[in-house]
Amino acid sequence: MDNARFRLLVVDDERGLCAGVQEALRREGYLVDGANDARTALELLGAHSYQVVLTDVRMPEMSGLQLLQQARQAHADTQFIVMTAYGTVENAVEAMKAGAYDYVTKPLDMQRLRLLVAKALEFRNVVAENNELRQRLRKKAEPGLLIGESEPMRRVLETAQEVARSDVTVLIEGESGTGKELVARTIHQHSARAGKPFISVNCAAFAEQLLEGELFGHVKGAFTGAVTTKPGRFQLADGGTLFLDEIGDLPAKGQGDLLRVLEDGAFRMVGGTELIRVDVRIVAATNKRLQEAVTAGRFREDLFYRLQVVPIVVPPLRERAEDIPLLVESFLDHFSSKHKRRRKKLSAEAMQLCRRFPWPGNVRQLRNVVERLVVTCAGSTIEVRDLPDFLQEHDRQAPACEIRPGMTLAECEKLLIRQTLTHATANREQAARLLGISRRALQYKLKSYGLLPAKREPVPPTSVPELNGDGKGAVD
Repeated sequence: MDNARFRLLVVDDERGLCAGVQEALRREGYLVDGANDARTALELLGAHSYQVVLTDVRMPEMSGLQLLQQARQAHADTQFIVMTAYGTVENAVEAMKAGAYDYVTKPLDMQRLRLLVAKALEFRNVVAENNELRQRLRKKAEPGLLIGESEPMRRVLETAQEVARSDVTVLIEGESGTGKELVARTIHQHSARAGKPFISVNCAAFAEQLLEGELFGHVKGAFTGAVTTKPGRFQLADGGTLFLDEIGDLPAKGQGDLLRVLEDGAFRMVGGTELIRVDVRIVAATNKRLQEAVTAGRFREDLFYRLQVVPIVVPPLRERAEDIPLLVESFLDHFSSKHKRRRKKLSAEAMQLCRRFPWPGNVRQLRNVVERLVVTCAGSTIEVRDLPDFLQEHDRQAPACEIRPGMTLAECEKLLIRQTLTHATANREQAARLLGISRRALQYKLKSYGLLPAKREPVPPTSVPELNGDGKGAVD
């Protein structure tokens, strides 16, 4: 093994011991850094990638176990070896529970320490390979619905990866079938919580009287049939991410309960008295317009603003038709392998028809259609005649752009723009490209020809219901 590939960090407030351990490990060929307190160690961990960290337990300001717990959130593959002069069973158990690979007692047996480092490195490689394999299997198991090179999808993915670096609450909005849960999973997988649970709950799937127990759990005897204590979704997601799908369907009582947890960080199980605190990152999603629900009094305004710290709007497929060929290719690959069929392709005419269809069920609907075609089409090329009837019928019913003699050029242009936006794409940026003009020019023509939608009248403040006193101002 080429030890020069590995970087180690030794953390101990005894400067002589710290220097001695560094020197002994350097003789084994490792790259070794040292720190005499946990704060300095955290700074080094933020600047470098360490495969193994050896840390003392008792240090001023922050203990070695606290360092371990804080560092592992951002460095899941790094292995920790705890050095302690207090070689009790309690210390060993506490270190292992915190995630340490192993521990060694002082005075140090350098032979044992070198052996532990070598074994920790081997174990670290196994963990890294296992995580990589899981990622590959996850990608192979399901085709990605978030594939796309369009500007709207690039913005969604960039925002998701950016917010993943923090624990900020995110509200994902979009029509059914656009891939909102996959955006939530992307945020989780790119965050420091990736090694912890991702727990999903559909807020519309439970009756109001059952939702509280589903979210917060219940104790034994809390109600008839509660024969055991059952943890809720918040407890199951401790350390990870809780995805609240269809948050717009959360009943009024559930909204109040959720708001209290978000602001206090604590809750009680149904029938319990103990106050429980968990470390959970909240990502919510809805296919409803929550701002309109707030205005209509169906959703709490204080909860809306608490959830919408960072909003992400997933565009419908009809607004990113340029992504359809990429999605189709991905689905063809996946389902050909899954159903053990030879690889198929869509003819140019069939692909154009798919691009013209508005896909009310969004990417989920496209995915299901492609799976059906992979299974039912015998040939290697999928032609227009092989497409489902609803696709062919939509294309036949699309009106032609009738240009009649005697029409002015302005009338022809207005008709062409309207037909393009209605039957080719609702996305103005894409429509501008199809028409061969800039987006600014298209916007000007829309305004000139009166094709812009009428602006809504602002809602009078008096129509917004007052808040009551207890509040403050999956693929979906």
